[in-house]
Amino acid sequence: MTEDFQQKARQILTVLTSIPFEQCHPLERNFASIPPRPGLYAVRHRTEGLLYIGKTKSLRGRFSGGHKAFLWAWLDQYSAPDVRLALYILSHWKNPTLLLELEAIILRSTEPPYNAKIPTER
Repeated sequence: MTEDFQQKARQILTVLTSIPFEQCHPLERNFASIPPRPGLYAVRHRTEGLLYIGKTKSLRGRFSGGHKAFLWAWLDQYSAPDVRLALYILSHWKNPTLLLELEAIILRSTEPPYNAKIPTER
């Protein structure tokens, strides 16, 4: 990967983690406030921070169809008001391989507790 690509991954991570919790999207039943656009997202807890990072072709579709991170959050007895979504909209990322690598770079640097472990590069 190029240095520019890794810099972009760091920039996205900074955005996802620096949005104040109160400005993140609250959980709602219809997810109407979430755009149906491609992007990366972070599931964040009010006090415990980053829980999960993912990518999707449609942010609204990912959540309106159900998502395992939310099931885990409730199974772990987090209250819904304490869990919110930080979003990073991607307007020009058409290459799924590059998007997967971007997500992997971000996951390696953060290791959120609900993401599967990403193998380290060799």
